[in-house]
Amino acid sequence: MKAADPAAVRKSRMFLLLVALVFAAPMLVAGLLSWSGWQPGVKGNGHPILPQRNFVAEQLQVRLGDGTSWPWRDSEPRFTLIALAGPDCAAQCFETLTGIAKARVMLNRNQSRLRLLYLGTPPADPGRRAAMQTYWKLGRDIDGKLAAYVPATPDSVSAVLVESNGTALSLYPAGFEVPGLLRDMVKVIR
Repeated sequence: MKAADPAAVRKSRMFLLLVALVFAAPMLVAGLLSWSGWQPGVKGNGHPILPQRNFVAEQLQVRLGDGTSWPWRDSEPRFTLIALAGPDCAAQCFETLTGIAKARVMLNRNQSRLRLLYLGTPPADPGRRAAMQTYWKLGRDIDGKLAAYVPATPDSVSAVLVESNGTALSLYPAGFEVPGLLRDMVKVIR
């Protein structure tokens, strides 16, 4: 039997090491990026609410139109999307609210896992007000604890996504895009 050439053995070992490195490099880079805190594709369209707030712990009271209080914790785990209207909710405000209601319908079988709560003065137009009540529960923030999230711009809406335990997750300031809100809702409502 002929002895192996040491130069050829070194060359084949080096080639094997390079092949292993090609397969291991992406995993090493992903591990380093994850360890450093960077996560691709997890950025939401809303702004995280920091410091975190829990509306149950704060005893935030919302009075509905029928005089009852809004239950932050429901009989089943469901998210709440709060729409906070700026002054003079009219055409633009109503268009955003309609877009949000359509986005809820686009959740398909998960649409029952999202409750829609509107806080503020509803549009003055009786037709629009009646149309809103099909999808939205209308109420008011008794103690004004959500005043910081209410837009100052007339005919605008901001939104707050609240987890089923009463924890506020994200704020969508006035002028937000409804498709971005829908993408975020699809990620969290399963």
